[in-house]
Amino acid sequence: MKKQTAAILLIAAAVALGGCKKKAETEATEPATQQPVTETVEQPKPTVVEETESEALSGDRSYLTGEVVGEEQHNRRPFAVMMNNIINACPQAGIEKAGVVYEAPVEGGITRLMGIFEDVEGMEKIGAVRSCRTYYPMYAREFDAIYVHYGQAVYAVELLNSEDVNNISGLEYQEGAGQIYGYAGEDIFYRTSDRPAPHNCYTSGEALDNACTKLGYRRVHEEDFQQKYQFAADGETVTLDGGEAATIKPGYQVNSPWFEYRDGKYYRYQYGDEQIDELTGEQLTYTNIIFQLSPWENYDDHGYLNIDTISGGDAYYFTNGTYEKCTWRRESGDAPAKYYDENGDEIVLNQGKTWVCIIQDSYADAIVIE
Repeated sequence: MKKQTAAILLIAAAVALGGCKKKAETEATEPATQQPVTETVEQPKPTVVEETESEALSGDRSYLTGEVVGEEQHNRRPFAVMMNNIINACPQAGIEKAGVVYEAPVEGGITRLMGIFEDVEGMEKIGAVRSCRTYYPMYAREFDAIYVHYGQAVYAVELLNSEDVNNISGLEYQEGAGQIYGYAGEDIFYRTSDRPAPHNCYTSGEALDNACTKLGYRRVHEEDFQQKYQFAADGETVTLDGGEAATIKPGYQVNSPWFEYRDGKYYRYQYGDEQIDELTGEQLTYTNIIFQLSPWENYDDHGYLNIDTISGGDAYYFTNGTYEKCTWRRESGDAPAKYYDENGDEIVLNQGKTWVCIIQDSYADAIVIE
């Protein structure tokens, strides 16, 4: 039985930004060879303008996209899958089916992704799956998601082994940390021969379902589930008054990603080229982009990050080629973070997929909005 401990949320993933000196997981990383971009844009006062012809939201809606889905999918807990994002692991497989993607920095200046999937039926290849850092399970909890990872930093073990997280782990044991709960057998993940380890680990929708059965995880949301996002009604489009945002950059050092707005979507680029899904060859596109600035410190001199997922801070919301500056705050680890405009009103997303960039607050000057 996993042990319940509220202290985990403060120690492992929230506001306790200490420098623990335990032995950490050994990982292959790329050095941070690029410096953050320093161009910034003055932020006008934002408001939200909505078209008048609309229909109230009705039917069973996706908690991730606001779009109509079946009743079963509406109530089903999603999977939050860690995905490798170094250049040797790209392109990712199945990522375009994630309703929400989180991107956050890890050690060495690289970023790692977490795709949140509410429907994995028929998906035979999802990945490449990568290891956990303390803050990702905390983001997964905002969606009541089952967290999927292969490996973990030692600092994440206590949180993973608590009752606060339902996880599916590719490893049963870690030296220096002991048993890892969430291990469901060797057949949940598989490796391919086209890439070297650790960049070739994948899973499937069927395997994830089987793992949940073995581990006895709850598969539907509880009655008191709190929805993270608010979405515009059918026939309604959100436009923001902070200014135009045709090209936006979060300022990450190694993959140097950016988004370009056209045809009603933000198109994703990184490593100097289009970012695509391996299975379809199509470029990744998103309706909403959020830059979430967060306090942080290092756990140790190996560069393992402790990103604060609770305290709140500044944020930027992009949609429909426009943007506004806002703030985010989270009541507790059991509640989702919410975003608010300058008037204190919760922001409304356009229906569609969302990409969230977690940005260290001391790198705010690296953000570019053009």
